[in-house]
Amino acid sequence: MGLPSEWLKFAPKPRPLTGDDKWNVFLSYRSVSRSWVLHLYDVLQGLGHKVFIDQRVLKAGDPLAKELEDALDASQAGILIWTNATRDSEWVRREYGVLESMATDKEGFQFVPIKLDASKLPKFAESRLFLDFSSYPDGPNGGELLRLLHAVVGIPLSDEAAHFASEQDEAAIVAAAKITAAVQNKFKERLVKLFEDGGLPWETTSMLGCKTAEGLTKLGANNEAIRMLEALENRFPKAVRPRQLHALALARRGENDDLMDAQNIMGELYAQGERDPETLGIYARTWMDRFKASRDISDLRQSRDYYAEAFNATKDDYYTGINAASKSVFLDTPDDLAKAVAYADQVQQIVGTTPHPGDYWKTATAAEALLIKKQYQQAGQLYEAAVAMARSETASHMSTWMQACGLMEKLGPTADERAYIRKAFDVLPDCDQL
Repeated sequence: MGLPSEWLKFAPKPRPLTGDDKWNVFLSYRSVSRSWVLHLYDVLQGLGHKVFIDQRVLKAGDPLAKELEDALDASQAGILIWTNATRDSEWVRREYGVLESMATDKEGFQFVPIKLDASKLPKFAESRLFLDFSSYPDGPNGGELLRLLHAVVGIPLSDEAAHFASEQDEAAIVAAAKITAAVQNKFKERLVKLFEDGGLPWETTSMLGCKTAEGLTKLGANNEAIRMLEALENRFPKAVRPRQLHALALARRGENDDLMDAQNIMGELYAQGERDPETLGIYARTWMDRFKASRDISDLRQSRDYYAEAFNATKDDYYTGINAASKSVFLDTPDDLAKAVAYADQVQQIVGTTPHPGDYWKTATAAEALLIKKQYQQAGQLYEAAVAMARSETASHMSTWMQACGLMEKLGPTADERAYIRKAFDVLPDCDQL
C-alpha cells in the first residue's frame, strides 16, 4: 500500500538515477532502531525510491565493508538514524564522518541526519541540523516525515506543503496521545474504535496501528489485537512490525494452535534473514513457551541461545540481555548460573539500579537483574516502583510476577528475602496458585 493521495500531492518524487548511481537513498542505522527504520523503508519504497538497507540487499558471504562502501558511493542521499542507544558508539562517529564527506565531495549528495529521541547530540554532530523524530518513537509519521522526503531529494517545502506538514504533525501526535491515554485508562473498546475510525495519520504507515495493537496486548486483549494486526498485515504487506506483534499476541493468548502459528511467523522471519533484537526476542519467547509445554530442556536452551544471539550482537538491548540471564538461571547448571550473573551485570550497566520514570519495562528489568544477583530488597523496591508507574498494565504485571516466581524457584531466597519481591505484586495470586 502506498501513501494516501493527500500525501502524494505534496510528497516529492525520487530523482532519476543517472551515471553510476544505483540507489536513491542509503539508510545508516544501528539494529536497535531497526523496527523504526523498516517503517521508513516501506514509505520510501512506496514512493518509488530505490533504498539500500543492508538486510534487504546483502547476501550471506558478501564482504560487508566493501559492499556498504560501494552502495554508498552509488547513492544519491544518505540518512543517518541517531538514537540515545547509539550515543557512545564508534559507529556513529565513523558513519557521520563518511556521510559528511560524501555531502562535501559528491555533487548533489544529500546527507540527512535524523534523531529518534531528545538525547544530546555528540560534539562532532552539533554543526548540522538534525530532523527531530523524538515525537515519533514508534515510527516515522506526521509533518516530519514529509520534511524528510523533501530533504532526501534536496527540495525545500512549498508554503502549501509546509502548512500541510504542520497539520500532519498535530494530527499524528494527537492520535498517538489518544492511544497512550486509552492504554493508561484501560479503555480497550476505545483502542478498537480509534483504529476503526482511522484517519490520514493511520494510513501513512503501520506505526499507529501497531502502537494500538501493542496497547491491547498490554491490557490482555489479545483477540482484538490479533484481528487488528491481521488487518494491518493486509494493509501494509511489506511491514515487519505487524508480523512481529501478531506472533507475540498469539503467544500471549496461548490457545489451540497459537504457539505453532506464532513460531511459524517468527521462523519465517528468521529464515528470511531477520536478526534484529525484536525478531530474535519474540522467537526466543516462543521457544520458552514451547519448553513450558514440552519440558524438553533443549527447547529451553534454544530460547536462551536466541536471546544470547541478539544480546551479543546488540549490547545495548537490555530486553534480550535480561532474558538471556533469566533463561540461564532456569537451565540451572553451575556454568549457566555463572552466565546468568554475567549477563545480569551487563544489563545492569545499561539500566542502572534506580527507577526510570514512565518506563515500566526498563524499571522492571533493573529489578530482575538485581533479583538474579540475589539483591532481593533492592529488587523488591524497583518492582514496586515499576508497578506504581503503570498500574493499568495488569497483563504486564502478571508477566513480570510469573517470571519472578520462576527465578525464585531456582534461586532459593529465604522467606524474608522472598517477601521483598512478593510485596510489589501482593494483589496477584501467589506463585503456587499460578
